[in-house]
Amino acid sequence: MLAKNLSRALLKKDAISCLASFKYTTNALNQNKLEEFSGIQGLDQEPETPIVKTPIPGPKSLEMIADMDKIQVAGSITFFADYAKSQGNYIADADGNVLLDVYMQVASLPIGYNHPAFKKVLQDPLYQTLMINRSAPGFTPPINLGQKIRDVLLSCAPSGMNQVQTMACGSCANENAYKVMFTWYNMWRRQGKPPTQIEMDQCVVNKGSGCPDLSLLSFSGAFHGRTLGTLATTHSKPVHKLDVPTMDWPVASFPVYKYPLEENEEYNRNEDLRCLKNVEELIDYYNNEKKKPVAGIVVEPIQSEGGDNHASPFFFQNLQAIAKNNHAAFLIDEVQTGLGATGKFWAHEYFNLPTPPDILSFAKKMQVGGYYYKDEFRPDQPYRIMNTWLGDPARILFLEATLETVRKDNLLQLNQVSGNHLLNGLKEHCKQYPGLINNARGLGTYCAYDGVTSEIRDKIYAGLRNIGVHSGPSGPKSMRMRPSLTFTPKHADIFLDKLGKVLASL
Repeated sequence: MLAKNLSRALLKKDAISCLASFKYTTNALNQNKLEEFSGIQGLDQEPETPIVKTPIPGPKSLEMIADMDKIQVAGSITFFADYAKSQGNYIADADGNVLLDVYMQVASLPIGYNHPAFKKVLQDPLYQTLMINRSAPGFTPPINLGQKIRDVLLSCAPSGMNQVQTMACGSCANENAYKVMFTWYNMWRRQGKPPTQIEMDQCVVNKGSGCPDLSLLSFSGAFHGRTLGTLATTHSKPVHKLDVPTMDWPVASFPVYKYPLEENEEYNRNEDLRCLKNVEELIDYYNNEKKKPVAGIVVEPIQSEGGDNHASPFFFQNLQAIAKNNHAAFLIDEVQTGLGATGKFWAHEYFNLPTPPDILSFAKKMQVGGYYYKDEFRPDQPYRIMNTWLGDPARILFLEATLETVRKDNLLQLNQVSGNHLLNGLKEHCKQYPGLINNARGLGTYCAYDGVTSEIRDKIYAGLRNIGVHSGPSGPKSMRMRPSLTFTPKHADIFLDKLGKVLASL
């Protein structure tokens, strides 16, 4: 039965999905036509190049870190930033250093620092009213909220999704999306009948079929948040999970590809098949032997915190088919990949899925957290999904300004051009320094490369910082690129030059 199910799923591929399995297309513009991007807002006040005055963190940052550590664990702080002096793609620190920022607050600043479109929002009387009077939107929303959600959030909704729920961050977006999957699954199991009084009485003390022993399938290397429910589907670092009790839910293998992709097609296709088979085996085991039915599958288009791990359209198409065959919801977590980070508005657009995902979560660059979902996942009564703030209506105005800027300045096209330029440069560095870095990969400017060892990766990270580049590690030995959407080929050249100098020094 297992092999038959997998074969049935794999037969859904077509010539397009086969071709796309290892080669993504971005429709990038000709790099010789960069004059189309010459008027990008927010770049005119940038420095020409990074400015480094002290080691980073410098003495002022170190003093502030020590002071902070007296009242709060501060070991994760890299440096204290001077946001008033940060501009565009550059972040300033407390010691007067100005760094090219290719990390952008863990991928959450969409159009750089102190962008004029955001400053304009601050002058809007509506914004001021919303900020002064922070509402509980589930109970007494501001009079314009419904229209703003329709005009702004639904204007960029993935195809086929007409419902949206706002939340404060990515973790709580996923946490509540998980609840939606469970309630949807149980409505199906009850065949439309209401819960019994016994179920309602027992569920409040964590017993009975009103709080059934269901599960969600996630993947090795995944990151979906640090709240208790999302932590059960996060598998990237021990520090996130150590000493915290969690649910016994299935963890499937995620493809681990060999690079360059074009030289390893057979190996990587077999890796896809291995992981898809593992998904079906786990669903079968949890459904039938462990009696913890899999109500949903949650997956990132690109595993971010886990090391920028990619999978092919072939993999995602068949993963969706497996979910559908097993009556499991299919959630794509685009918290980090959304709003143009990969050159398309949503990264899953590269996968040519036959139907939209059931649920898609968002946050970071979107300025407000939440999830889109299909009509059939709409909760059957109020209060099923609820908290005090349910996001932040004021932040929707920043999303509105972001969307207007993206359209006006052609920032998705710029992301494709800059991303191609950046990735080609990373590949050249990999050829020049094969003993230090490898596996350059990416979509748009959402790029990454690996250190040959974690120790080398850490030296690259520190070396870049001390010559004026703020970047971010991920996974066991990867370095990830998360620049703003106003990142240009000029910025890519500055980064590549700095990276080359660091590599030459090792």
